[in-house]
Amino acid sequence: MSHSRYANGPENSSAPAPHSPRSAAHVLLAHDVGLLVIRLGVGLVVAARGAQHLFGWWGGLGLDKTAVAFAQFGYPAPKAMAVIAGIAETFGGLGLAVGLLTPLAGAAVAGTMANAVAASTPLGYFGGFEFPLLLGVGAAGLALSGAGRISLDAFLPVLRSQRLIYGIALLVLAAILAAVTIVLSKN
Repeated sequence: MSHSRYANGPENSSAPAPHSPRSAAHVLLAHDVGLLVIRLGVGLVVAARGAQHLFGWWGGLGLDKTAVAFAQFGYPAPKAMAVIAGIAETFGGLGLAVGLLTPLAGAAVAGTMANAVAASTPLGYFGGFEFPLLLGVGAAGLALSGAGRISLDAFLPVLRSQRLIYGIALLVLAAILAAVTIVLSKN
């Protein structure tokens, strides 16, 4: 009986058995469920904040008072900026939650949160910019990773398999737009 007969057998294989919790199928499922949880958490929180800004829902300021706040932060055209931020938050957050156009939704939310971080920096980290920073980093991570297989993107041929370059390109664009907006608010 030769030892080479068993060299590629299951007892000597480094690959997990198909029924093992470490199999590729189980790992992919865990990955997709984890992305779903992060997408729902980040997306729904951001969408709710956007609805507060746009419509005044759930005790929010509404569009007119949000525009006043934008004016106090120094943004030019504060009402237009409030509308843009509210739309980016509401629809970007909803896009993240359902996994639709995730690279775009994540970049829109990340760019908006960059402005929120800049506006709340004078308040310090705790009670100031840590919350928008966390939302922005989560959204940027989703823009890079994609939505996973439990998403609407899974049905779109161009986004079915996430391309890292989509997330990178859209995050670069969001960073440029956020930087321009932040610079305009400081002048």
